[in-house]
Amino acid sequence: MRILKKNSWELPESSVTPEIDFINRRRFLKAVGLGSGALVGQSLSRAATSGFPSTANDAYKLEGLEPTEYDLIKGYNNFYEFSYDKGDVQDLANKGWQTEPWTIEIGGHVDNPVKLDVNELIKKVGGIEQRVYRFRCVEAWSMVIPWDGFQLSKIIDLVQPNAKAKFLKFTTFKDPKSAPGQKGGSIDWPYVEGLTIEEARNDLTLLATGIYGKPIPNQNGAPIRLVVPWKYGFKSIKSIVKIEFVSKRPVNTWQALQPREYGFYANVNPEVDHPRWSQASERIIGSGFFSKRKDTLMFNGYEEQVASLYEGLDLRRNF
Repeated sequence: MRILKKNSWELPESSVTPEIDFINRRRFLKAVGLGSGALVGQSLSRAATSGFPSTANDAYKLEGLEPTEYDLIKGYNNFYEFSYDKGDVQDLANKGWQTEPWTIEIGGHVDNPVKLDVNELIKKVGGIEQRVYRFRCVEAWSMVIPWDGFQLSKIIDLVQPNAKAKFLKFTTFKDPKSAPGQKGGSIDWPYVEGLTIEEARNDLTLLATGIYGKPIPNQNGAPIRLVVPWKYGFKSIKSIVKIEFVSKRPVNTWQALQPREYGFYANVNPEVDHPRWSQASERIIGSGFFSKRKDTLMFNGYEEQVASLYEGLDLRRNF
């Protein structure tokens, strides 16, 4: 008899939305709010060319958590390019903003820079898979999300960074005509994020192109976004247009805006509070506003997989 050892972060199959819920076309179109023919065509076109349906990777499961409803995931998120109000993001991101076709540029200190359509990139890295991750926001709410995508390390292997490449800098789109949030405010657009190359190589680090077995909706970061499950959600930059391999640590957007509140690493840490609220516990989206909060796990429950990345680093000072 074969005995499988489960990791502490594994999630049972019962915690993932049943297959019928994401292969039912009518239910999916209703869930993502694709009311116009143009947007329906855009989504289905991407599905036909970008590796769907994906294959579930059973190595990435969690135990003891309830699934987050798809409607909540698609309707409760931050995307300041469109609005500071979560309630407005979904509608605004689907008012004429086109994410198909979408070109991504990957360069910097690499031997093989590329600039190509996202669908072509997916083919080059061998397609996509589905992984179920915890997702924790710095605002102290959390979800469990089945992401579809591929390991960022596959891009690293593709472009072959040289010895000067110590960090990765990610940049999102800039289109004030389609994204009203970019027309003003205190943020210096476009949005920028960064990782160390060691963080980027970690097996958990994902470039997501879908959720729940379908192309990722506009409001969730279509057509490609970063997912780093042991960090707060703002590190998982949406709608990426450029990835640069650089020698100096990039200053991410929130760090530039509020350096006292947001650091470069942004690791989930119950012992380091945000200056305006505690990070010791979290509110699980979908469990009810007055339900009991859950204790925050160090590195969001992925300590075994990532703690070695920060050996010798004071995580209270380097937050």
